[in-house]
Amino acid sequence: MAASPLWKIFNSSGEYVASCKHAEDAAAIVGNYAGGEIRAGHSKTLTVWREGLEAAGTATESYDTVARVCNERLEAILAKSSNGIRSTV
Repeated sequence: MAASPLWKIFNSSGEYVASCKHAEDAAAIVGNYAGGEIRAGHSKTLTVWREGLEAAGTATESYDTVARVCNERLEAILAKSSNGIRSTV
């Protein structure tokens, strides 16, 4: 059985709307939701992108930028988790 997609997309009300295996695909979806979020799981502590609130721009401007930011933030979350600062799993 295939693994569950990592990237979860939520609308501005916090309602789960989709999941994707690739951050670029998640960016394409969240770009349609003003105030939407991409998380690396279902927990709000795993939020890696907030559409319309990011200094890097919006998802509709660059899916690649969103993917880079999401992956960088996920790496930071995992690094903190492995150092015992915060458990995200």
